[in-house]
Amino acid sequence: MRTVLTLMVISTLTLSACSGWRDSRVNPTNWFGKSRSAPVATAENPNPLIPQRTSMLRRDKREKYEGTLVAEVTDLVIERTSTGGIVRVTGQTIRQGAYDVRLISENEGKPVGGVLTFSLKALQPTDQGQGTTAGRTVRVGEYVSKEVLAQTTTVQVIAARNTRTTRR
Repeated sequence: MRTVLTLMVISTLTLSACSGWRDSRVNPTNWFGKSRSAPVATAENPNPLIPQRTSMLRRDKREKYEGTLVAEVTDLVIERTSTGGIVRVTGQTIRQGAYDVRLISENEGKPVGGVLTFSLKALQPTDQGQGTTAGRTVRVGEYVSKEVLAQTTTVQVIAARNTRTTRR
């Protein structure tokens, strides 16, 4: 029993002394050093289907938007936030596949006579089928500041077939 205990103590002390081996140059796992991160040089346009923008968070206001009016506005809700509100609109297109849906301000984001007017537009393909109602539903939201909401009594959204308004 004493020899087993003695061998266990000696082997434990020997293995604990190997911690210096871990950091030495003799250890083959340390030959290449630690890894470092570096940015990857990307191609000019890695995916030609996604257009390049200067800012991914905001749209460039100078670009020409080619959207057309959505067929119908089905719902209009203004959700209050701590810094203003979000005008949330649901609409129906004639065909499936509409994308890049936007609420375009008709009067530069300022109410005229207390009426804040938006038009609901989207890029709509002409070669798609009509499809189901759920497949033709589009949703979009637009932030409106507290200052603009204080001057606004009516929010109006224009579509091709109807106009939906909400009042205070």
